[in-house]
Amino acid sequence: MSIPSSPNLLGTAALSGLKVLELGQLIAGPFAAKTLADFGADVIKIETLGAGDPLRKWRLLKDGTSVWWQVQSRNKRSVALDLRQPEAQDIVRSLAAECDVVIENFRPGAMEGWGLGPDDLHQLNPGLIMLRISGYGQTGPYRDRPGFGVVAEAMGGLRHLTAEPDHVPVRVGVSIGDTLAALHGVIGILVALQHRAKTGEGQVIDVALYEAVFNCMESLLPEYSAFGAVRGPAGSALPGIAPSNAYLCKDGAYALIAGNGDSIFKRLMTVIDRTDLGADPTLADNTGRVLRVAELDAAIGLWTAAHSVDEVLAALDAASVPAGKIYTVADIAADPHYQARGMIQQVQMDDGSTLAVPGIVPKLSRTPGSHRRNAPNVGQDTLAVLREVGLTPEQIQALYERGIVEGIEK
Repeated sequence: MSIPSSPNLLGTAALSGLKVLELGQLIAGPFAAKTLADFGADVIKIETLGAGDPLRKWRLLKDGTSVWWQVQSRNKRSVALDLRQPEAQDIVRSLAAECDVVIENFRPGAMEGWGLGPDDLHQLNPGLIMLRISGYGQTGPYRDRPGFGVVAEAMGGLRHLTAEPDHVPVRVGVSIGDTLAALHGVIGILVALQHRAKTGEGQVIDVALYEAVFNCMESLLPEYSAFGAVRGPAGSALPGIAPSNAYLCKDGAYALIAGNGDSIFKRLMTVIDRTDLGADPTLADNTGRVLRVAELDAAIGLWTAAHSVDEVLAALDAASVPAGKIYTVADIAADPHYQARGMIQQVQMDDGSTLAVPGIVPKLSRTPGSHRRNAPNVGQDTLAVLREVGLTPEQIQALYERGIVEGIEK
């Protein structure tokens, strides 16, 4: 799917009219703002003078800018300010007075130090919704510690589980802690908007990175509370649920097979020619299968070792057994289902080239998200936004000359 760089709504934007001020940088706060922007919110991103958001220089660069930037900041406008200056803080106050949502992911206390904390901003705009994302939250004994996603993933319980038994725990290959926090923040914003629609009241949403991870840890805590069980790493298996694992195939690839449903298990055993196991009453439910998981994994592994991964997946698909292979990004880019679902979008860049970027999730039938605008250059929209908040040309010129704002012409 090819997406032009000029505005082109694919439908009525659900969040059209919602004005969002994004403060902070890198991943968690900007991802939350990106999600709102995808569905029509007008997101004004405040960047530092000069280099702007450090994400612009993270990982692989094209023409000096990270291609990641084109995903994280699409549909946003950029204003470059020196937030250490009182005049820049005044601009933020003027913007916050007219915005519905402020998103920030600085260390707790930073916003208050600039006179931009919730108490300050709610005096100007009582209906303002403020999302605050930090490593450990705005309260508690750890609030002032620096917090990055990788640390939050460990504290939230995830890192302990991501390894083969008796091996060093490994990190998930993406910044999953930041992304989970961002999505929890978006949920909080949507809930707060509902509350404001009923009462007119704004509020503060306090999201801690480690809590967002911990919220996804399923039965980890109640199992410890009830049984003293400390779940450990299990590699590719799913502890307590069987059979579900990665199985080596003849061609060296792995097939992920989830045969843990009762009827699915019987179909799987038929496919691998082990109807004796499928008919065994002690294996009729998950409780019995967990007790014999090593035996089941061995039987399935013996069958997969005799076939290529494509042969394995074809046979399992025909029997309605959930299975798949481990995708690389090359597999993703070539997959017809990704293409059919609009999950590989070709964006036209300013230099005329195209760039493949992920499509928009979730998919709404009446108000789908859209790529309306490419990620901005640093301060690309400074002049337009300053005019919108009522600054005169003379005031804007003075701010430029004093190095308080950037991205506008003299």
